[in-house]
Amino acid sequence: MKVKNEKGKEVLEYNNKYWLMLDEQETERVYPSKESRAEEMKWRQWADDWLVHLISPNVYRTPGEALASFDYIVREGKFGALEGFFAKYVGAAAMFFVGKMLKRRHNLQHDVREDLYKAANDWVAAIGKQRQFLGGEQPNLADLAIYGVLRVMEGLEAFDDLMSHSKIQPWYLKMEKVIQETGCRGLQQLHSPSC
Repeated sequence: MKVKNEKGKEVLEYNNKYWLMLDEQETERVYPSKESRAEEMKWRQWADDWLVHLISPNVYRTPGEALASFDYIVREGKFGALEGFFAKYVGAAAMFFVGKMLKRRHNLQHDVREDLYKAANDWVAAIGKQRQFLGGEQPNLADLAIYGVLRVMEGLEAFDDLMSHSKIQPWYLKMEKVIQETGCRGLQQLHSPSC
């Protein structure tokens, strides 16, 4: 469908973007109730429509954090000395300003960490105290989507702050453990035919 985004620009939107095509048996195995399927779809969409937009403003929140982020990128990437220098300093400066622009675009609080902490706590509240993961005993695709979004911050100050100022760390550590233990086999069980 063609729809207009928040800026009035016409974009394509896919209504069934979060819908999984499963046969009847698989549907019953994966989704014991219609509510569980709707809940998974809701949180996958939330990860795309809200959570992902909190990353850049938090990772590039200050010039120092932007520089630290690009230092990490340069260290982990395959940059030559001159390329690394330019990537680190020019990239950090550019992304600092991009982070500020995204903060305004998404109407984030003055301290963008507060939005990140709230998002994490909203997610933990959705899981509740009775479940290990949104998927119950095992993660579902919403768990994987949110873990994937947060994983990109590992090693950075924003990630450390998130772990110490929100309630998400126990869930995150359980996700990390499940992924390390099950690897591709576990992801295939969660509908990913190829890993």
